[in-house]
Amino acid sequence: MTADENRDKAQGETDGIRGAAQGTAPAPLSVLDLVTVGAGSTATDALRTSVALARLAESRGFHRYWVAEHHSMPGVASSSPAVILAHLAAHTERIRLGSGGVMLPNHAPLVIAEQFGTLEAMAPGRVDLGLGRAPGTDGATAAALRRTDRLNEGADDFPQQLAELIRFLDDDFPDGHPYSRIHAIPGPIQSTSPGGVQSPHRPPVWLLGSSGFSARLAAMLGLPFAFAHHFSAQNTIPALDLYREQFRPSAVLDEPYALIGVSTLAADDEKEARRQVRATALNMIRLRSGRPGLFPGPEDAESHVFSSLEQEFVDSWAGNIVHGTVDEVRAGLDDLHKRTGADELMLTSHAHSGELRLRSYELIADAYGLPTT
Repeated sequence: MTADENRDKAQGETDGIRGAAQGTAPAPLSVLDLVTVGAGSTATDALRTSVALARLAESRGFHRYWVAEHHSMPGVASSSPAVILAHLAAHTERIRLGSGGVMLPNHAPLVIAEQFGTLEAMAPGRVDLGLGRAPGTDGATAAALRRTDRLNEGADDFPQQLAELIRFLDDDFPDGHPYSRIHAIPGPIQSTSPGGVQSPHRPPVWLLGSSGFSARLAAMLGLPFAFAHHFSAQNTIPALDLYREQFRPSAVLDEPYALIGVSTLAADDEKEARRQVRATALNMIRLRSGRPGLFPGPEDAESHVFSSLEQEFVDSWAGNIVHGTVDEVRAGLDDLHKRTGADELMLTSHAHSGELRLRSYELIADAYGLPTT
């Protein structure tokens, strides 16, 4: 290991943010899990797959494992990230666990601080709090979650909500503030109580985004940034450039640190990868046309008659998924890293079959010579 690698490894161990590339990977590799529910399976099946995948990721040197908040989508069972993360914490020992992300406008900041303070108490030193400002669902569901139909108000208030959440996490509202006597527990206040001993860890906050807004805010606050390349590929490089150019060093980071989410699917057979990606595109067509359902299998995609407009979408969507044989996927990830300079690649594999998703990560780990522990 070189001096730079030793420095990066040590820094990652101390700040809970930076990772170290394993094997021959061009950057640290991580996992984003949507807890996919395929047609013919249940949410229980999907959650069992998530446990198996988290264990696989931990054993093969993936840096972190995130779950994303979505609502009112039958094919996605990740509506409650904190609950899922608690379950995964009980089945893992070392890998970082976090949200990719919790949609802050859907929740009171105090609730999130309490949830992630509890997770930190369960898994000290390995919990991340990734935050987004989108609803993670359609407008009607967002209105039900927030008990208001003024949805833009929540997004516009995101910086204020973020500041409030961070103050709850740090327990440092100034004297005279309406919340100065309110404390998120578990949290720092416990260390000031008689006989109190508080964990030195606090979940690092990440900002998530698919445009320039969160890139600017993360840069201004000196926070790590996660960009959703997997569904906003055209904005990736502009957002990363904006984040790096405007970054201000902070107590959290002395230099920018950005990961990108990447849709990937490696298979033993090239044709099978293509079939599965076509099913993924069909799933997105149904979702975007207001007909979300369980994740379709490749047979469903083969029997579906795609209109010319749908076929255009399929071709475009498939073009943003790094898929095929493991050699094709490795080459695609290497090229993407070279083009973006991302500090970390967070891989998300969508497929009807849990076994196929597990196999995809296993193949990628083997291709890069990631360790087996």
